[in-house]
Amino acid sequence: MTAALPSDLIARLEAAREHIAASTSIQPRVGLILGSGLGAMAETVEKASVIPYEAIPGWPVSTVEGHAGRLVLGVNNGVPVAIMQGRVHLYEGYQPWEIVYPTRVLGLLGCETLVVTNAAGAVNEAYAPGDLMLITDQLNLQGANPCVGPNLDSLGPRFFDMTYAYYPRYLEITRMAALEQSLTLREGVYAALSGPSYETPAEIRMLRTQGADAVGMSTVPEVIAANHMGLKVAGISCMTNMAAGILDAPLDHHEVMATGERVRDDLIGLLGGLLRGIREHEDWPDLGDSH
Repeated sequence: MTAALPSDLIARLEAAREHIAASTSIQPRVGLILGSGLGAMAETVEKASVIPYEAIPGWPVSTVEGHAGRLVLGVNNGVPVAIMQGRVHLYEGYQPWEIVYPTRVLGLLGCETLVVTNAAGAVNEAYAPGDLMLITDQLNLQGANPCVGPNLDSLGPRFFDMTYAYYPRYLEITRMAALEQSLTLREGVYAALSGPSYETPAEIRMLRTQGADAVGMSTVPEVIAANHMGLKVAGISCMTNMAAGILDAPLDHHEVMATGERVRDDLIGLLGGLLRGIREHEDWPDLGDSH
């Protein structure tokens, strides 16, 4: 059962925005959400201000291994950024509106772009653990939508388009960034289920027939909320394992963490190239980050 939106949600979001703004001189243009085992990108930030999630009013706290639970604001590749080291999920008991609370706050802080990453299981049998996949579209199979309930008119319209959930120009920029680094970049559709159980082999066969290339337990709510607010979105999935039934082996979270560590440098390089491309496309000034 989805809980009703708090009547004072806008006030809560504004309190979180004010707390963050008072804690840093950075005015972020891009928000990044780093998934399980993928938090190393935050270590490359210059002029960093680090805020534990617990310190931000109303901000949901990560409970999963591989999610550090910190907001890092600073400069990366010349772009002022707000990087989330970890997120929360439906399976932790959070409501959809709580899951996208950070996304809403990032938008209110001034972020015009949201870059999402996640650890995912490869549904496409041509993929292999360690592959990075550019998310071109998504399937919401979580049985929940963060925009259900009274519309927050000050944030976005009641009905909004999701045709270009992932901003087309940013797809091109990510492809170019991969090419410049000689990275093999997969492309495909990300499907989100609620978890916390991994999918059954039958569910994976179902997802494949529905057009999914990768599956996970996150990302989709944040992308919906970002589109509601008019943010441009880019997304990258790390294939941390083959989905159930492809290999004759059980799935576990340690494999997710180990693969995330293995692709650390490739992901940091790809995200850095994406940020540089976004900065040039949006014609933002280069703040002089040395990375």
